[in-house]
Amino acid sequence: MRRHAFVLLSVVIWGTLQLPASMRVEILQSVGGLPPEIVGSYREPAAFQQVRSGQYFVFDRRGHAVFGVDVNQTTTWKLVEIGEEAGRLLDPSAFDAEPGGSFVVADAPGNRERIQVFSGTGRRLGGFSLPGRAVARVTMGSVVLSGIGSLQYTGAAIIMSQPETGSLITEYGLAGSATRSIGILRPTGHEQDADLHLALNSGLPLVNPKGGFYFVFQTGVPVFRKYDQAGRLLYERHIEGVELDPVLAALPTVWPRRTGQAGERELPLVTPAVRTAAVDAGGNLWVVLTLPYTYVYDGDGNKVRVVQFRGAGIISPSSLFFAGAGRAIVTPGCFEFKL
Repeated sequence: MRRHAFVLLSVVIWGTLQLPASMRVEILQSVGGLPPEIVGSYREPAAFQQVRSGQYFVFDRRGHAVFGVDVNQTTTWKLVEIGEEAGRLLDPSAFDAEPGGSFVVADAPGNRERIQVFSGTGRRLGGFSLPGRAVARVTMGSVVLSGIGSLQYTGAAIIMSQPETGSLITEYGLAGSATRSIGILRPTGHEQDADLHLALNSGLPLVNPKGGFYFVFQTGVPVFRKYDQAGRLLYERHIEGVELDPVLAALPTVWPRRTGQAGERELPLVTPAVRTAAVDAGGNLWVVLTLPYTYVYDGDGNKVRVVQFRGAGIISPSSLFFAGAGRAIVTPGCFEFKL
């Protein structure tokens, strides 16, 4: 009896009862998406989103371009094309659209980070460059996931991960001025190695439609935090599960250095455990692992689903977007799923 009382007391002390780390994997089979002849016209579709009008956008990272697709998914056309000058794209890393139809793209002509805002027709509305030169702290293959590669666009502001500022989330106005910072860096035990410490504090800032923000750490021990609209920390949760156990077991204690471009300093080679993440209309956080699994957490931080996406085969989404109630669209492949 005493033992049962101790267990109950432990649950009360630790808060709400958590679901077990191991749970059944749900298979979500594609129910549609862009026709193969349209998808095949893109070199590397890295983001696939839909706005309120019904029009779709496809961000073609390797093609240095953004395309539009009509609501019936029969026609595609180029909105923004390659080029170093303003209104064009060179070495782009991130894309995001807002429901009204405008969108932003981050690129890096001359290795200098730039963010541009476009109308739904591809007309440049504005933009700004960040000071200094781009530092690729976290990469997956040739894709930069950190810095401007982590941006989200609300229509009125842009948020991104910039741990070098001393905060997890930095919010910018559309004219390029930083308006506020949210979240303190987590301790890593590597504070004396600034590059490694910052890489282990890189992640994905996400706007919660229910209010506030999430921040998902992509490297080191996988963790996410939830903040309210004022930027106050609500809670922190570890990302755990049997699917992730091999990744956690292989976490290094010493990180090798990787050589950058000529004249640049060597940076620690820090690989991500989280590929991307998104928040659905209900405020649930979807965390896409670098393995082909996605963990879903409710607004209280409880893991409620383990999902695997399948199109022609198993898909490890590079982007995940919620297009209306009960629909998700993903890249690669530009597939659609019912949730």
